Amino acid sequence: MHVSEGVLSPAVLGTGAALAALGTAVGLRRLDYDRLMTVALLSAAFFVGSLVHIPVGLGSVHLILNGLLGVLLGWAAFPAILAALALQALLFQYGGLTVLGVNTFNMAFSGVLSAYVYRALARFLPGPRGRKAAAFCGGALGVALAGLFTAAAMAFSDEGFLVAAKLLFLAHLPVMVVEGLITLFTVAFIARVRPEMLRL
Repeated sequence: MHVSEGVLSPAVLGTGAALAALGTAVGLRRLDYDRLMTVALLSAAFFVGSLVHIPVGLGSVHLILNGLLGVLLGWAAFPAILAALALQALLFQYGGLTVLGVNTFNMAFSGVLSAYVYRALARFLPGPRGRKAAAFCGGALGVALAGLFTAAAMAFSDEGFLVAAKLLFLAHLPVMVVEGLITLFTVAFIARVRPEMLRL
């Protein structure tokens, strides 16, 4: 779901960079030293997951895992996703450096919002089943919001991208279900072996 260079307007690029910088500052401020290893491991998982592309119609989709990062890291998802996207741009030319801010904000802020939804649902639906349902919603919502934010960035840059933005969102509907399931199983496993990781 990377936006490529040369697509977005300067105003959208500037706004995305400013919001990404703000989110990263908040994430670093809230990041405990004890969680650095967890952040690094999840950043690596995000990096690797984004490299596996699955053809869908004329394009392709890939795992994003931003909902999972949001659920497990909260605001620390910002520096984790920024590091992974920067490496992807430098090593594989995915996205690019000029759109790094927009791509970071789209994926990381979606993850942060997913974390708030996960926590609210987990409180509203107590017990293991409630936690699983909340985790599924968090994982799926991360992809849905990232798709909406990316579509909005493209639409605000040029109305000609509106159709492409809609297709981008629709192509990621199956990914929402897959990521919801991945987040569900991951959170269920962590709740059994390291429940302290779920306390943000």
